[in-house]
Formats: sequence, C-alpha cells, structure tokens
Amino acid sequence: MPSDASVPPVGEARSVAVGKLTIRAEVLGPRDGRPLLLVHGLGAQLIDWPPQLVDGLVQAGFRVVRYDNRDVGLSTHLDELGMPDLVRDVGHPERAPYLLADLADDAAGLLGALGIERAHVVGVSMGGMVAQELAIRHGELVSSLCSIMSTTGDPTVGQPSAEALAVLLRAAPADRSAAIEQSVAGARVTGSPGFPVDDATRRARAAASYDRSHDTAGVARQLAAIVASPDRTAALGGLTMPVLVIHGEADQLVAPSGGRATADAVPGARLVTFAGMGHDLPAELIPAIVDHVVALADLAEQAEQAGRGDR
Repeated sequence: MPSDASVPPVGEARSVAVGKLTIRAEVLGPRDGRPLLLVHGLGAQLIDWPPQLVDGLVQAGFRVVRYDNRDVGLSTHLDELGMPDLVRDVGHPERAPYLLADLADDAAGLLGALGIERAHVVGVSMGGMVAQELAIRHGELVSSLCSIMSTTGDPTVGQPSAEALAVLLRAAPADRSAAIEQSVAGARVTGSPGFPVDDATRRARAAASYDRSHDTAGVARQLAAIVASPDRTAALGGLTMPVLVIHGEADQLVAPSGGRATADAVPGARLVTFAGMGHDLPAELIPAIVDHVVALADLAEQAEQAGRGDR
C-alpha cells in the first residue's frame, strides 16, 4: 500500500471506441497480470473507486481496468436522449433511453477493444447489476463475478429506505456548491454508520467528481435503466462461473435483502456481509474485500485449469 492512501494509482488512460460510443478507461497494474474489470455505480466515475481498493488489487497482481459508464465522466454523454421520465419508465423496458443490458454490452465491447478475452469482474451497486448482466449475456468473457451492494432487479428485494429514496429523487442542484453539499448530505444518509467519514473528505471527493464531469440528465438516464430493466433472478440461475456477493448489513440504499437474493439466485454463490457497512466501501474493510476477490479469482482459475485437464 502507498504511504498516502488518498493518492490514486496512476494508470494508462485510453478513450476506446465501443460501437457508436467512446468509453474512457484506465488500465493499471502489471501487463501480465490477471485481467480484472471494475464496474462502478449510478453516476460514479472511474476516479470514484477508492484508491486503496485499486492499489490493493494491483498489488495482488491484477491488471485492473476501470472506466466511465456511458453518460458519466469522460465517456460519451447521450444528450440527445434528454431527461427521462422515471415514473413512466418503471417496469417498461421499451420506454427507457437504454437498459442495464446496454451498459453490459458496453463493458463487453470495452474488453474486446482492449484485447481482453476473459476477466474477473467486480461491480458495485448499479455496477453490480451491470456486472450480473455481463455474466448473463457474455458469460464467455467472465472468469468470476463479484457483486457488491447490489440486487437482482426483483422489486420485492433490495429496496431503499425512505430516507435513501429521497436522496435518489432529490431535485437537481443549481450550481457547483449546491451539488457538492448535496453529495455530502446524501453520503451522510447512505454511508457506513460503523465506519464514519468526515465531511471534509466527502466534500473533496464530491468536488473532484463535479470538476471532472457533471451531468444530471445523464445520471437520470442511468437511473431509468435500473428501474426499467427486467428482473434477473431466473437468468442468474444459469451462471456457471464462481460468484461472490458482498453486502453491508447497514445498507439503506440497496437493502441487504438484495444481496441475499443475488446469492440465493446463483447456484453455489457465496455471500459475505459486513456489520456497520452501508452503501460505500469503507477503508477499514478494503483489505478484507481485496482478499475475498483474490480468493474468488484463485477459485475460478483452479476450476478453469481443472476443466482444461478433463478435456
């Protein structure tokens, strides 16, 4: 680990053509390392991954790819699609600007453009949903799947508390200052009560994200993809790669029932929960999370080697 854990690792930044989109990605770690794709959540950019997590994965020997989903960061923003009607789009895939499946296809296209045939995939929140879709739609690309603080799309599980729902549906901020303060206030609701973070740190993170890219309509389109996409429970039952589900027991944004349902849906999936963890990645838990990801990758590669030996 670096002596200053707040300093993000520096990788090779690329703007990659994926279909009609340009996806901004960064590749870090040894060139011969095990490929690992990080898929982030609603409105989150590649810089929003905790530096300790990225560095821990690199130190563990992974070749880490992190990227901006469409409509955030430095990837293509689909401004022509406008502001979605979230109430109209709930449960109606045909009405949404795009779906989680499209975000999963973006991830598959990114791996292909980078020349990566198979990767371990770690997704957080909406990114966990996208990672699940990637494993469902493009299983040949996914060596292992780690779904963190996410859910299956079944509307009976993983629902936010009233306070967290209010964070999701709050009015757009008027300016930079309001956006930063709104982010800080939201993190107080959705963060980890067992691992508190001071507001100054939250404010610095929010400022960095805002200054790199801010697009209220783009984030709303991602939210529309979540609410309009169908339940993945049945399709998750067909996954054959090793799957790990991680969830915070104090998560207000995606209730722990979403994590339990994900693990229950996938044959042989393992569920790990952390007391005091909300809807973020506490620095205190990152070493344990890295260890779990390493163990999952080892299991997947042992299974692949055994499979090759049987042929």
